[in-house]
Amino acid sequence: MRYKLRLRHLQHALAENQIHALLVIALPNVRYLSGFSGSSAVLLVTEEDTVFFSDGRYSQQARDEVKGAHIVIGQSNLFDAAATYLKEHIRSRRGWRLGFEADYLTVSSRKRLAGRLPSGIRLTETHALVENARIIKDTDEIDLMQKAAKVGAGLLSDATKAIKNGKNEAEVAAEMEYSARAAGADAMSFSTIIAGGARSALPHARASMTAIPSGSFVVCDFGVILAGYCSDRTRTVFKGRPNADARNVYQAVLEAQRAGVEAIKPGVTAGEVDAACRKVLKSNNLDKYFTHSTGHGVGLEIHESPRLAAGQTQVLQPGMVVTVEPGVYIPGKWGVRIEDMVLVTAHGHEVLAPGSKELIAL
Repeated sequence: MRYKLRLRHLQHALAENQIHALLVIALPNVRYLSGFSGSSAVLLVTEEDTVFFSDGRYSQQARDEVKGAHIVIGQSNLFDAAATYLKEHIRSRRGWRLGFEADYLTVSSRKRLAGRLPSGIRLTETHALVENARIIKDTDEIDLMQKAAKVGAGLLSDATKAIKNGKNEAEVAAEMEYSARAAGADAMSFSTIIAGGARSALPHARASMTAIPSGSFVVCDFGVILAGYCSDRTRTVFKGRPNADARNVYQAVLEAQRAGVEAIKPGVTAGEVDAACRKVLKSNNLDKYFTHSTGHGVGLEIHESPRLAAGQTQVLQPGMVVTVEPGVYIPGKWGVRIEDMVLVTAHGHEVLAPGSKELIAL
């Protein structure tokens, strides 16, 4: 990973915003800039250097993982440690501005940090300085995300086998999650969604102890984390023999999903991709049953920028990785969602881990 380059880009951003240093609080941002994968750390990025703070639980892990930063292991309160470091190392502090990630710092922590900073240093709110860089994935990240997508894609066969064998939703999810860990995944990207029957009409249903009924759709939404990077995929299968109504609904969602994927290319806005999906569903009189946005960015977190939704004006650029996942949810009856991860390329797009999306009847 190109940690030094990432830090240089952030330092340029700090200079452009007239900030002398940034206290990086969000752990995904800490990992993006330093490689640290633990659960307790902050990173102080100044105009000239970078300092990593954690506690004694992570002394060895920090030495193994952290790149491009001086490591300080000590105080359990990391804000106190950062304040102490600034007091000892920043001599000329008049007018000195310390940025902090305002979206992640609680009111009480901000008050504590402000009370411990040396005089002359002023706290300044920042928003998405690191996240804006994370939107564009480099070649190392894309390679990891392709691998994660492939591992995730392989889990569908476990789901279909378990559904055939009469397992309930939670048992199907468990089969998939066991296979994911056996294949080398760090964890699941999110709680696996297996939703059958009327529960398939709940977009974010979690796998429950509910038996999967015959004669209905089963939404399978799943993903894995591999070396820190997430995958996200949805396939909808049918348990039993689908009738004409079921096939028509499924085909409409499939056409909408294909339209969204085909719309992806540099220069297109996120809202235009969303509109491409909704246009197809509207032509089938199903648009009122599409109740969420078309997709989102994926990376170190399962939900990142950009957001593919109505009215979103962010322009797609090469290196972005997004999901395209339109759905139809008819309350009390059934739901269908189909999802792929898509890389924006210089001349169009590439589906990560492509595979068949034709309706599978079990």
